[in-house]
Amino acid sequence: MTDIQRESLEALGEVWALSPNVRLGQLMAHFGFLGEVHIDKGLGTIEDDELIAILYRHRSELLFRQGGAKEVENPLRTAR
Repeated sequence: MTDIQRESLEALGEVWALSPNVRLGQLMAHFGFLGEVHIDKGLGTIEDDELIAILYRHRSELLFRQGGAKEVENPLRTAR
C-alpha cells in the first residue's frame, strides 16, 4: 500500500466520522458522483491523487457545514 493510499483511507475514515448516518456504499457512490462533477471521471477510473483531493474537499465541506472550518478548501484545482 502506498502512502497516498494510506492517507486516502485515513481521510475516508474522517469523512465517514463526519457523516455517521451515511452507509459506506452511499458514501462511495457520493464520491463517484463528486468525481464525475469535479474532474469528469467515475470512481472506477479516478486516480488515487484525484480521489484524495475529492476526499479532502468533501471533508472541508462537511466541517464548514458543521461550523468547524472558516472556508472550504479546494484541492481539486491541483488534482487535474
